[in-house]
Amino acid sequence: PNIKCTGAVYSPSTGIIDSHSFMQSVLAEAEEHGATLALNCRVEGGRSAGPYVILTVDGEEMVCDNVIICAGLHSHKIASDILSQSNQQSSVSKQNEVGIPRQYYAKGNYFTLQNQRQPFSRLVYPLPDPRGGLGVHATIDLSGSTKFGPDVEWIDDAVINPHDIDMNVDPNRAKSFYAAIRKYWPDLNDDNLVADYSGIRPKLWHPSQTNIDNALKDFFIATPNHHGVQGLHVLLGIESPGLTSSLAIGNHMAKIID
Repeated sequence: PNIKCTGAVYSPSTGIIDSHSFMQSVLAEAEEHGATLALNCRVEGGRSAGPYVILTVDGEEMVCDNVIICAGLHSHKIASDILSQSNQQSSVSKQNEVGIPRQYYAKGNYFTLQNQRQPFSRLVYPLPDPRGGLGVHATIDLSGSTKFGPDVEWIDDAVINPHDIDMNVDPNRAKSFYAAIRKYWPDLNDDNLVADYSGIRPKLWHPSQTNIDNALKDFFIATPNHHGVQGLHVLLGIESPGLTSSLAIGNHMAKIID
């Protein structure tokens, strides 16, 4: 009853999960099937070697039948280093020197509701933002608090290293949040939003581009057919809903490798 809208789609199965518990559960199942998780291992580069991919990890070389790069914001950098090294060898054609699209970055900021009764018992999603997001939606976290976000704050296309991005939330962005939220919840009171946290989306397009390939507005999985390196698979642009899609992506990758 707190929503102001012309129409809505009710999804009774939509909700939230404890993402860390989910990852722990998936890890436990993977380990039962022989997988090993190795943390704090820096991938410094790699190259193709016939049917294999050789990774350099903390100064040591690992010979791999298959390498799946799903490093989020760093996927493009790691893959580019491997492809660059591989392209210096005769086993990979120079025509595949690019092979994969570049990732750009879009920051998403969140604000938390304070000093006002929690208005919703379910998640509320407005229409998508044409600038590249799902719109400033209302999310209820595991503690029962209501958060609003994310918005879309494009990072300059000259930024290559995600570590160079300021992760602090600018309180001045609250003005645009009030305007967006009041389109569907007009009872939001002034001064009741407080800056919370932010995240970065990996994007395969940027508004500075003049010609944008619509195919790059979705997840992109680069296989040897794209770049020419046997055994190398690169997951790019896996933004939200990447977590929701993770099991489906895993099944898809298993089929590709098999």
